[in-house]
Amino acid sequence: MRHILCAALAASLAAPALAQAPMPSPEDIASRDTFTLAGGAGFVPDYEGSNDYRIIPVAAIRGQYHGISFSTRGSYLYVDVVPRSDKFDFDVGPIIGARLNNRKKVDDEVVDLLPELENVFEAGGFAGVSLHGLTNPYDTLSFRLDVLHGFGSDHRWTNFNPNVEFSTPLSRTTYAGVSLGAEFAGNNYADYYFSITPTDSLATGGLLPVYDADGGMKNWKLGLLLNQSLTGDLLHGFSLFGVGQYSRLVGDFRDSPIVDDRGSAGQWLAAAGLAYTW
Repeated sequence: MRHILCAALAASLAAPALAQAPMPSPEDIASRDTFTLAGGAGFVPDYEGSNDYRIIPVAAIRGQYHGISFSTRGSYLYVDVVPRSDKFDFDVGPIIGARLNNRKKVDDEVVDLLPELENVFEAGGFAGVSLHGLTNPYDTLSFRLDVLHGFGSDHRWTNFNPNVEFSTPLSRTTYAGVSLGAEFAGNNYADYYFSITPTDSLATGGLLPVYDADGGMKNWKLGLLLNQSLTGDLLHGFSLFGVGQYSRLVGDFRDSPIVDDRGSAGQWLAAAGLAYTW
């Protein structure tokens, strides 16, 4: 869930913004070297499928140097190696990071009896297209597919995440965006995070029945972001961000005992904080 939360946070930093007069052109914005640092607090589920929530610190960076852009989404770094063009972009690059869904801090007394999971190193890439200037010169409609492969003796999998995002200025100091996405997970991923082995069931005194999860579509998600400048120019200085998202587990992931018996298929998250752009 941290990955989902901070992906939305990074998106709130990713949109080009309208500055105070004179307004720079979209081409000028796209060609600038820039760096943004953001931090705040997030309200997230204890684990993927939990109905208990907690507050965690969140942070993200984003920037561009000589046409090569980069951003963090949770514990993952994305680097877009194709410079932006005028109306139509190809977005392509590597992803590297770690999945931190280790269930170390869980309020549910039954799920807490399960063995802790390892943080899993993942790497892969993304590819997509972005269209600019559909409703005004500064908006962006993006279609992107992320592919992440897990590495390790007990957790090798490949997940696919299609995403659609639209962002646009509401004024010279306010930006908004919406996103729609999904995740398709492999059998090994489903087994590692959502299956209950006989040993796991025994550890819970039989309160969690044995369950064998298969891969497939894991969830869908819908997000909203707002970014408000405090200095009158979102291209430089301080700004406030706020994000919210609802996601829902489906299929074998929804039917896992840690979700169906002890948690919830519907997952809410929110975050707010402060950003500064150089």
